Amino acid sequence: MNNLGPPYDVLVIGSGAAGLTAALSLATKLKVLVLAKGSLNSGSTAWAQGGIAAVLDTGDTFENHVRDTMVAGAGLNDLETVEFVIERAPAAIDRLADLGVPFNRESDQLHLTREGGHSHRRIVHVDDATGWAVQAALLKAAEESPNITLLPHMSCIDLITGRNEARYSGSGRVWGAYALNEETGGVEAHVARATVLATGGAGRVYQFSTAPRGATGDGIAMAWRAGARVSNMEMMQFHPTCLYNLDVKNFLITEAVRGEGGHLLHPETGHRFMADYDPERMELAPRDVVARAIDDQIKRYGLDYVHLDISHMPAEFVRGHFPTIHEKLLGLGIDMTTQPIPVVPAQHYTCGGVAIGLDARTDLPGLWAAGECTESGLHGANRLASNSLLECFVFGEAAAQDILGRWDELLPVPAIREWDESRVTDSDEEVVIKQNWTEIRRFMWNYVGIVRTTKRLERAANRIRLLGNEIEDYYGQFRVTTDLIELRNLHQCAELIVRSALERHESRGLHYTLDYPATEAEARDTVLIP
Repeated sequence: MNNLGPPYDVLVIGSGAAGLTAALSLATKLKVLVLAKGSLNSGSTAWAQGGIAAVLDTGDTFENHVRDTMVAGAGLNDLETVEFVIERAPAAIDRLADLGVPFNRESDQLHLTREGGHSHRRIVHVDDATGWAVQAALLKAAEESPNITLLPHMSCIDLITGRNEARYSGSGRVWGAYALNEETGGVEAHVARATVLATGGAGRVYQFSTAPRGATGDGIAMAWRAGARVSNMEMMQFHPTCLYNLDVKNFLITEAVRGEGGHLLHPETGHRFMADYDPERMELAPRDVVARAIDDQIKRYGLDYVHLDISHMPAEFVRGHFPTIHEKLLGLGIDMTTQPIPVVPAQHYTCGGVAIGLDARTDLPGLWAAGECTESGLHGANRLASNSLLECFVFGEAAAQDILGRWDELLPVPAIREWDESRVTDSDEEVVIKQNWTEIRRFMWNYVGIVRTTKRLERAANRIRLLGNEIEDYYGQFRVTTDLIELRNLHQCAELIVRSALERHESRGLHYTLDYPATEAEARDTVLIP
């Protein structure tokens, strides 16, 4: 069953912080369709434990926040972008408070916590489940808006461009997207005069990741195939402290546990090992430093995990600051008020992505992007803790304002061809998808992980080439499923990550290679052009 969806003014792909922020601003004047893969709450926003970085205390300054962001990003950040985002943080917090986000308070002031890499307390939060509270408030507002239509369980396949017009055009203009309706099994063409990508990161390209199941780099891969540049894809952030548990996968232990006094310890000797790697900042060093230190401890001593211990703090303090984590760990037999937590690093955030400007525009006319699928210049070579939700709010708003300001210039949607399934059949070899997915995630973890070498990267590139032929052959023969769409996008993102890593002949931030351990004097973005 193929059909053209009803026309909307703007199509937003993704129902997290970036997508809903854009949709709510656009809906003041335009009709907006929001597509979500899976449920409306299944994206990364709801998983964010820590908070939102914003300068709200009189003892802090924008300049401090800018400096901390640039230091964490190892100088690869774009200063203009960093200032643009940080100066808009207080207004973003005000908008969220107006939507009913119940931020923690002390008397009449917002409670601010501190995380690794921050020189001051500036993290606004809702206990240790900020993302869930933000997602709930944004979604409630979107559901109440008469100009927003929310469609869950829609897996986008590719962007609709000039080549999909009834009269073929090579313009590269984006007119929406083809999406698989997971409930009907049909592919629908959702067209619009403007399209906003807010699809999240590509964390599931790795075997161990804190990202949700749907973080398969869909927006990055679709934009690349449509002709947009991507930048700094080698900059994959690994969170230092993911719970080590064979039964529970991908449970993050927030950065704030270290920010509030948690110690990293060798599990057998009790040695507080961060003193050996960064004696000044210790556990408050940026994530790349801490992740490499834990990785080194695990490999050097043949460990399965290290300990994160905050049991020396008062039990009431721990339960009050980390109620969600405390309850979760109790269910697994760990009392964090009296016991250390076993942790390992895991992929956590995609710092690279689709290249955008301060107006959230991509290279492609008609296409804007915001959030983790982008490379805006904010994060550089390593994202500072709690800058990610902030980026979503600022660039979601920037995309909306640019679209509204240019609306009269955007042409009506031309006739678009329906999705063609005349030459494909239902698959009888689903095992191929599972096998290839597993293989990609495993070799990406082993060859393109926290510490890299040229030889490992070349091995990964070779595997990617071989798998590419198999995946494209499969894609050309069978009807699409969500699993096939995600596999195709994961493979594309894996290729972009490895290509970018091979082009960077230095170690900077999250990209650490034994073959080029020094950092070059000049910071340069790794930009790939289709």
